[in-house]
Amino acid sequence: MVNICLICDFFYPRLGGVEMHIFQLGLCLMERGHKVIIITHKYDNRAGVRYMTNGLKVYYCPFVPAHEQVVLFTYMGSLALLRQILLREEIHVVHSHAATSFFGGELLLHAKSLGFKTVFTDHSLFAFNDAASFHVNKILKFILCEVDHAISVSHISKENLSMRASLDPRNISVIPNAVDCSRFKPDPSKRYPLNTVNIVVISRLTFRKGVDLLVDVVPTICKKFPQVYFIIGGDGPKKKIIEESIKKHGLTDRVEMLGSVPGHKVREVLVRGHIFLNTSLTEAFCIAIVEAASCGLFVVSTNVGGVVEVLPKNMVNFAKPDPDDICEKLAVAIPIAKNVPSHQYHEQVAKMYSWHMVAERTETVYNKILSSPYPSILSRIKACQSNGPIFGLYLLILLIIDYVAIFILDLIFPFKNIQAQSIKTRVQSQQKEIW
Repeated sequence: MVNICLICDFFYPRLGGVEMHIFQLGLCLMERGHKVIIITHKYDNRAGVRYMTNGLKVYYCPFVPAHEQVVLFTYMGSLALLRQILLREEIHVVHSHAATSFFGGELLLHAKSLGFKTVFTDHSLFAFNDAASFHVNKILKFILCEVDHAISVSHISKENLSMRASLDPRNISVIPNAVDCSRFKPDPSKRYPLNTVNIVVISRLTFRKGVDLLVDVVPTICKKFPQVYFIIGGDGPKKKIIEESIKKHGLTDRVEMLGSVPGHKVREVLVRGHIFLNTSLTEAFCIAIVEAASCGLFVVSTNVGGVVEVLPKNMVNFAKPDPDDICEKLAVAIPIAKNVPSHQYHEQVAKMYSWHMVAERTETVYNKILSSPYPSILSRIKACQSNGPIFGLYLLILLIIDYVAIFILDLIFPFKNIQAQSIKTRVQSQQKEIW
């Protein structure tokens, strides 16, 4: 049995691909006999320790996000609390998710000093030619210079991560996302409105998800195909421009805006449709199109990132990230949408993707790194120096500060006291269960 800590800024009640990946991975690892905890920051009033499905333990730490639900990178601000959690839970492996989760990045750095094995999963693609991506990539290289193993969700993502973080490709495994197909079964009888071709869009309404493309596509398709009806689910900063476009073109009776769709209601929305439209500008994998295909929808998607690796060609039409080309591919899909073999799609996707398979392959990674020796201080110093003479020196100073801070914490809060407190809590919990 391996004791695993999954950490990320992004988790429930926020909804998305990363959040679903962490939740499903945690549940499947527990089914395989491992102990799993999840660490994230507080969400509104959701703070402290919460238990989710099958007793999955989640620590909502009292850190307030600074921007886009991401905690400010403080390096030392979280050390004392995270050390307490890891030692109390007797963790073996720290597994961080998402390049933009600086909370997870902090723990990866501290975990090496505390003597834990580390794994990182990348869920996104980043460019090399804009300021935001440049800074994210530089921080990621700093965080991952000592990581034991990395995981990417597609081969495109693997190449991208290897270049961004200067990682050896042999130290990166490709483990794709998955879908719980038992929750996404087709039901053509639920398609509503009737006598229309329903095009479903479910995503966060942000620039990266191609909402600016969607704004141009919707009125063009509605004008060309009177039988088309759009169902758009999701929320975000770009929601307003879609609503303005709908009013401008008089499409309030042709476009249904659902707002944020809870995870347990996604299937209810998908089964209403014939076609699923994805207009993302960048995707490492895209779980949404797999869920849609599992529900028996034909998919039209922008051909970006790792999307091309996800579904067979008979289930999807790929378009350039251009409104005219997207409209052209939709024009091909609309006449055949009602004749799609929905149940055949579902069976095909169910054979291709499984969270149990993802958990099994991730478990192999854990076993591999746990059998490898722990790095010496000298090797850690060399890893810091690999970031260059100036930045490497800065990292070396942070490494020394980390060791000093941990030494002080060991004096103030000895491991034996934390362990004793953990045993006492466990006994009290067992007594409550007996009573």
